Amino acid sequence: MTEAPHGIAGAKPTGTLERHGRIGTQREEEPEGTPDGQEAAVLLRESRASVDPALRSAIASLPASMRRIALYHFGWQHADGTPATGNAGKAIRPALVLASAAALGGPTARAAAVPAAAAVELAHNFTLLHDDVMDRDATRRHRPTAWTVFGDADAILAGDALHALALRSLAVDPHPASAAAAARLADCVMELCEGQHADTAMERRAPDEVTLDETLVMAEAKTGALLGCACALGALYAGAADEEVAALDAFGRAAGLAFQLIDDVIGIWGDPRRTGKPAGADLAARKKSLPVVAALTSGTPAAAELAELYAAPYEEGKEDLERSALAVERAGGRDWAQAQAADHMARAMQELARAVPDPEAAGGLLALAEFVTRRST
Repeated sequence: MTEAPHGIAGAKPTGTLERHGRIGTQREEEPEGTPDGQEAAVLLRESRASVDPALRSAIASLPASMRRIALYHFGWQHADGTPATGNAGKAIRPALVLASAAALGGPTARAAAVPAAAAVELAHNFTLLHDDVMDRDATRRHRPTAWTVFGDADAILAGDALHALALRSLAVDPHPASAAAAARLADCVMELCEGQHADTAMERRAPDEVTLDETLVMAEAKTGALLGCACALGALYAGAADEEVAALDAFGRAAGLAFQLIDDVIGIWGDPRRTGKPAGADLAARKKSLPVVAALTSGTPAAAELAELYAAPYEEGKEDLERSALAVERAGGRDWAQAQAADHMARAMQELARAVPDPEAAGGLLALAEFVTRRST
């Protein structure tokens, strides 16, 4: 029987099939042909098609030294500068900007919100460049990370340049909502920085010194804040009232926390062929992810075993990461994370209904929110 954290065991998110067991197995998504999955895929493709020209134009304006790193990071160039057709990411955040604008203001508002969508995607990628340096992650999107190719300093500077481009994208936009959008994005970046600071500080603390509540706050700042900001920017560009902007921000934050919970599950049990990262990478790095902290604070025998494993650095060849993954699962961390993801999705739906009462108008946002909790990569 699974040992569960006190009072937090629960049901798994609906619509998700599960294969338990070894590191390297993965959650099974609903078939791609289902209506929800199909709608999200279309929205993401359309978002990428709308935003990529703005992203490429912005990156083309960078100095050559920064431009080559940014183009490599986005998958548009190889390290030697030759063209590439790599993966630039799913474009979830710009899709949320455009879907929010469309939900409240129709096609005209969606078209006007492209600079805001580009700004959010530039800001997101600035954080990825910096995160990879801080976390020493060697792969992203199935290729070496920028810092491993160009060095720490240049990767950090390229991230800084993308941040500047994000703010400039809004600063030069004549739309009446651009100033408010720029201020909101700047506030969001400060919250992201605080979340990243909390995350790195937690890594230096002993396993029994980190609480579940502070980990949830950190996760919302690191992930939920930018998804909330994306939705809020779309609402601003649609000319929405303050109450609608706040509700869509809350929707994005709740969906973002669900996203992070699933991402943390994938960080332990995801298939390397789909994630592009080594199996059990988060466990090897001793990351205090949400499933891990839920397991550590469960008061179970498996929690004590996990704490003992986490007390010492990982040594390749001397430690079986399967043992750590099994300890997290036996302590209830996996079930808790999936139940929490379902709970936060339910909260997200409540906020979405408050902001966009018309189910048809809200359909795109609903499809995107469901997509992020049914992913396996």
